[in-house]
Amino acid sequence: MTDATSAPDARGTVVLLLASSTGGVGQHVRSVARGLVEAGQPVLVCGPAATAEQFDFTATGARFTPVEISANPTPADARAVTALRRALTGQRVRVVHAHGLRAGLVAALARPPAPLVVTWHNAVLAGGLRGRLSRLAERVVARSARVALGASTDLVQRAAALGATDARLAPVAAPALPAPRRRRTAVRAEFGVSAGQPLVLSVGRLHPQKRYDVLVDAAARWRTRTPPPVVVIAGSGPAYLPLAARISAARAPVTLLGHRTDVADLLAGADLAVVTSDWEARQLFAQEALRVGVPLVATAVGGLPELVGDGALLVPPGDVDAVDAAVRSLLDDPGLRADLAKRGATRAATWPTEADTVAALRALYTELDADPAGRAGASAPGTDTPSTGRA
Repeated sequence: MTDATSAPDARGTVVLLLASSTGGVGQHVRSVARGLVEAGQPVLVCGPAATAEQFDFTATGARFTPVEISANPTPADARAVTALRRALTGQRVRVVHAHGLRAGLVAALARPPAPLVVTWHNAVLAGGLRGRLSRLAERVVARSARVALGASTDLVQRAAALGATDARLAPVAAPALPAPRRRRTAVRAEFGVSAGQPLVLSVGRLHPQKRYDVLVDAAARWRTRTPPPVVVIAGSGPAYLPLAARISAARAPVTLLGHRTDVADLLAGADLAVVTSDWEARQLFAQEALRVGVPLVATAVGGLPELVGDGALLVPPGDVDAVDAAVRSLLDDPGLRADLAKRGATRAATWPTEADTVAALRALYTELDADPAGRAGASAPGTDTPSTGRA
């Protein structure tokens, strides 16, 4: 547990670096910054000004310096490297902890005067030139980091295969949701959900990786159910217009809600949660749904199977028929929904908390203090598996 009364750590500042983010990475960095500051650790967050405006890192007690790192590679990356070097100049840096491949690459090129830790949050799915550049960046980041932390086992294995000398599992805990501010009936009334009508919810960035097209196509088949379920998707992103067009063409009972800050309320009103992504590590919405006991249908990709265990119905990615069948089976069987909700909540109780995540990072930073110039040890307290890296 963190201790808000701890004296400031004299070993130097922990620098948390991230690229442009509107979702999970930004939430995670804010959570880590808050926990470290509460433990007396000075923290400097570096990243895009727009990301800082959304997540308000300074409200945690951390300092913030803008370093503009976009979500995709651009010629401006050279300026980001210079900005990071400038931000690190003149202060005692304990460790630089970059979050995500883009931030990891900028940190590696900046050659910080302290150990570099990189958390791998996402897999590279892009093809073409962008995919080739991203895979080259993966190799540079893997070989530059003192420790590579993977949010899921497949990411740990990827980092190790690319040359990371010390790769470890570091599960990312979803920040705890606040209590719902509205009653279930009020939430359902917002979307015109009548008594006995199911409300199906998905939350996430509107991006091709999330494969909301699969959910839309499945939902179009549910128009003939009595009563037809209402499907709502909360989130914003570049796929909004294509999805809106697809919903209209299919006459699917789906509403795009845009960015929402009341996910706790939405879950309180939902009967079922659905994740249709092509890949996820430890998706925050999946964690949120299981924690509050909303039955979940999710794709068996990335770190989701190890996250949910038997606490969700898993389906293959990109399979409209499988999503359709899984949702129908739950809507048709209240007993199955109740059993799945119970198993999901039981599974969620085994996950590390935000405090556990911060404690594991503090232990890792202390480990690096003991050997600032060499290779870190085999495993840090609080991690789920030993290192899979190669010497």
